[in-house]
Amino acid sequence: MTTAHAKSAASPRPRLNIGHLAIDQLTFPEAVQAIGDLVDAHQGGYVFTANVDHVVLAETNTRFRDAYQKATISVVDGMPIVWASRMLDVSLPERIAGSDLILPLVKLGAERKWRIFLLGAGPGVAEKVGRQFQTQYPGIEVVGWDSPMVNLDAGDAQNDPIVARIREQDPHLLFVALGSPKQEVWISQVAQKLGPTVAIGIGAGFDFIAGTAKRAPEWIARSGFEWLYRLTHEPKRLWRRYILNDSQFGVILLRELWKRTGGKQDG
Repeated sequence: MTTAHAKSAASPRPRLNIGHLAIDQLTFPEAVQAIGDLVDAHQGGYVFTANVDHVVLAETNTRFRDAYQKATISVVDGMPIVWASRMLDVSLPERIAGSDLILPLVKLGAERKWRIFLLGAGPGVAEKVGRQFQTQYPGIEVVGWDSPMVNLDAGDAQNDPIVARIREQDPHLLFVALGSPKQEVWISQVAQKLGPTVAIGIGAGFDFIAGTAKRAPEWIARSGFEWLYRLTHEPKRLWRRYILNDSQFGVILLRELWKRTGGKQDG
């Protein structure tokens, strides 16, 4: 029988295996603490926040799947996965959105005197967010921001100058806002070159903080309908992802249930 427990690189936490992704069983405070411990270990690594779209993408996108398999910490950013986990082997306690992790990590970084680097979003957005952090969180050191054009097929010729700018500032934590699957694949491509810096993919997190994108109210997110809120605001960009692609999540969940039920029957 396929087990849903595995060892993460950071600690022997239980993990939920769903599709091709493994997700750590963590509460929100535990996630912040685990990421903080990873940063303070000065051994590098990276953090992803898994949602339904990621589970579906991992079925066909091998680079994305491989990136997730090497993630040091993977948390759940999607109520449907939280609900699904209650039918599977490892129950996930709560949703942990990447966007929600940003400010608690910046606050923790201010207390621990971290250096942080902001990468991604549109021109000027990361800079605006960085200056806001410096004002609101005395003690944090925002050592740089960048909004490069990233092509996942460009290789070292593109990545090395970007990484060099980051490494020159020697940040403890790198926030990456390139959107999925680009940010996950790119982080995995450069992780070994980032040295002790920990990277975390945060999607539209900078835009939410800067006010250049509107986020769903918390009650909508808790109810599992943030996808519908985003779809109504960006239908042309998101309809294929939410209507066509993510409908495959139900098939993946049924497959997981069958594997577990079949295993018990076989045993």
